[in-house]
Amino acid sequence: MGSVSLLQKSFLTFLVAMGIIVTPGDAYCFTKINKPGESDKGCILQGKLYPFGEIARTESCFSCSCSRDAMRCCSLFHTPIGFDEENCKVIFNKRRCDYDLVQKSDLSKACDVYSRVG
Repeated sequence: MGSVSLLQKSFLTFLVAMGIIVTPGDAYCFTKINKPGESDKGCILQGKLYPFGEIARTESCFSCSCSRDAMRCCSLFHTPIGFDEENCKVIFNKRRCDYDLVQKSDLSKACDVYSRVG
């Protein structure tokens, strides 16, 4: 009665593996295919040229990988969706690459966020 069955161990292993897989998949990601001849010096995103390789942070708050074929990027921010929309306002903080949720009546006071999406 006190021992753990093989089925229980397998199920626990599955749950741990799914937790590892699901956690990093939270960010908003996209791929921009490069036009022929466009990628001689790097990748262009929103009018700015980025070098080939890994880009830790673009001006628009994305982490990207630039190759001759495409630019693959994921957001560094998560958009708040669960909050008091009547009394609170969402403001993008470009320095921190994140959204601030503040009271409409007093922008110096934060609001509670109940959920975010990437």
